[in-house]
Amino acid sequence: MNAPASDPAREPIREPARDAVRILLCDDHAVVRAGLLALLGSAPGIEVVGEAGSGEEAVAMAAHLRPDVVLMDLQLGAGIDGVEATRRIAPTGVHVLVLTTYDTDADITRAIEAGATGYLLKAERPEELFAAIHSAAQGRTTLSPPVASRVMDRMRGAAGPSLTDRERDILGQLAHGLGNREIARALFISEATVKTHLGRIYAKLGVDTRAGAVAVAKEQRLLP
Repeated sequence: MNAPASDPAREPIREPARDAVRILLCDDHAVVRAGLLALLGSAPGIEVVGEAGSGEEAVAMAAHLRPDVVLMDLQLGAGIDGVEATRRIAPTGVHVLVLTTYDTDADITRAIEAGATGYLLKAERPEELFAAIHSAAQGRTTLSPPVASRVMDRMRGAAGPSLTDRERDILGQLAHGLGNREIARALFISEATVKTHLGRIYAKLGVDTRAGAVAVAKEQRLLP
């Protein structure tokens, strides 16, 4: 008895297979690379295409294999470190996702300035790592929460303390060498008000003298 012919209209529609994100691992510890290889082998949509044990090797393999993402450690023993390797790889269009135990301001700043797409700590959960890899492959930035907090703190610090317009006016008068009475007359306020504003300015700038306030204001470009 012949089997009934299949009806194409009733065949289940299969989604086309998506290309996996191609990963190059770079870590100078073979045990760490083996652990990452095993971990990523269980991740959907991720394929490890190579392993590098040094910065120089990572640069050469990235040029040869053209992975989507290089998973980069920062400290790589002898030779160039992960930051320098990132600086050489990033301009080629290959995304670099830093995966490290180091979270100092200096390390984070150097890696980001070198062109890293993301910065992840090795303490993150596997699911976070998988998500970060997929984000990096699309050029989206991913930062571990502690790293993001440090970046935000640095940005706030770079922006300088938040002074009111009146405080900036008084600071400008200080820079011209005026005393409290002269400042009060120039701004049409009382001397008591000037003293109150000065106290707030000192607290925001972390100083306790007029000269210190002017020096910090000039250093942080708070004066016109």
